[in-house]
Amino acid sequence: MRTHAGVAPVSRLAIVAIIAPAALVSPTALGAANSIRVTVAARAIHPGELVVLTVTTPKNVDSVHVRAFTRDQPAFSVGQRTWRALVGIDLDVAPGTYHVSIDAHSAAAVLHATQELAVGAYDFPTRTLNVDEAYVNPPADLQARIEREAADLRRVWRSSASDRLWTALFVRPVPGASVSRFGTRSIFNGQARNPHSGADFMSPAGTPIQAPNAGRVALARDLYFSGNTIVIDHGLGVFSLLAHLSAFDVREGDTVAAGQVVGRVGATGRVTGPHLHWAVRVADARIDPLDAPRYERSGYGRSGYDRSGRRSPRRRRRS
Repeated sequence: MRTHAGVAPVSRLAIVAIIAPAALVSPTALGAANSIRVTVAARAIHPGELVVLTVTTPKNVDSVHVRAFTRDQPAFSVGQRTWRALVGIDLDVAPGTYHVSIDAHSAAAVLHATQELAVGAYDFPTRTLNVDEAYVNPPADLQARIEREAADLRRVWRSSASDRLWTALFVRPVPGASVSRFGTRSIFNGQARNPHSGADFMSPAGTPIQAPNAGRVALARDLYFSGNTIVIDHGLGVFSLLAHLSAFDVREGDTVAAGQVVGRVGATGRVTGPHLHWAVRVADARIDPLDAPRYERSGYGRSGYDRSGRRSPRRRRRS
């Protein structure tokens, strides 16, 4: 795994933490009356998790800037003198101690704080799949298309709205449980490939797919590996990717509401059968999307429930 030099590791949370923190909570007072106070909330702190920082300032400020893992992290106001920042720990972050830099800006001054995060190791499982050989070692005449699509996605990740577009609790895009594990190391036709950076749902072909939350459709097109794909920009560097669709119900540039039908389950791209692949990115960090419906806390919503009213099952994790 790569080591991100000069940065401090953060933990791996879920998208629902985007609305309110949960699980592991450790307040840190960073000074006296004129200091910033930081509270850390995370299900766990290892690659693939989301860490939610609640930043309390001693006076009103105009903005809060948070930086970790060499990236700017989403931060937004949630009340008077209270801000929340989302710090995603990417799958490639190596175990270690990292520092998060926090700056609170006002016309009068800039307040600074540093939050230390210790990222632990995590043993992800391995899966073996057999697919069309063209999706493991694509023909030379398709390389230009693959590189162009990869560049398009990189541009999307860099072009998030500067405002928070999501409105409430994130919802699963289709009913049912996930049949895959986030972060699983993938072996296709006997060859190692990128880890599984999302969750798969074995829904029948044609099943309606809901937007996990409000946002703007940043991409809706056929991609070589992920087939018919939709990327929703939820703002502040938070994205949902929905892959292998059979049909689109939205177009690029559309504004969508949480729960709105955006497409249908299919079997396009590198697949072994009909299913939906849902992935989430926060500031370009790949995080477990199934954490999203689990982090509603502190009066922001019904703790541990998605919109259907079903409790999200808790997964046991090995340390």
